[in-house]
Amino acid sequence: MLAILTGIIAGMIHVWAGPDHLTAIAPLAADSKKMSWMAGVKWGIGHSLGVGVVGGLALLLREILPLESISGWSERIIGVMLIGIGIWGLRKAFKTRIHTHTHHHNNSIHTHIHVHPHPEEHEKPAAHIHMHAALGIGILHGFAGSSHFLGVLPALAFPKISQTISYIIAFGAGTIISMALFAFIVGILSEKFSFGSGRAYKWFMASCSGAALCVGFVWLLY
Repeated sequence: MLAILTGIIAGMIHVWAGPDHLTAIAPLAADSKKMSWMAGVKWGIGHSLGVGVVGGLALLLREILPLESISGWSERIIGVMLIGIGIWGLRKAFKTRIHTHTHHHNNSIHTHIHVHPHPEEHEKPAAHIHMHAALGIGILHGFAGSSHFLGVLPALAFPKISQTISYIIAFGAGTIISMALFAFIVGILSEKFSFGSGRAYKWFMASCSGAALCVGFVWLLY
């Protein structure tokens, strides 16, 4: 139980401690609205897979593969990816239109105001769940950097292999839970702004995307 609990906590902290994690998913979650938590789950699964692959390669081929060089290039790719997500999100934010519709409910008339992208019809789903993109981003984050290795490092302190495996699995579960929660919160806010002021939604989406853009430039310079 100690291994599981510490692994979950470490995984959750790892997600919130990475601005590149949060800013990469925020625009996707804002666009997905009600199903935004799925983007977080997919990112967590991808991140766990990426960490597992890198960890396995580090153990098996540490004397052959230039892991530091691979990690460094992955960091640069993440920077470019964040800039791309930021540009996409800004375009998405400012290509929306305010839309109203009226319906009858309990002998009264209600008018709702919300936003849609320009080419999107009202009858179509309000947003696409970017599952494949979130999965790919998570895998890339698992490949890059050493922060997740610091999170997994405590696993080496356990005396039993079963405890080590439990910690690593729990660490992955913690990242999934934490990112799903973050994406869910972003989606709720996006949904609220969508059915309120169209300007509020645009600025919310623009803020998420602008954050991704800024972190992307920092990642490239760093």
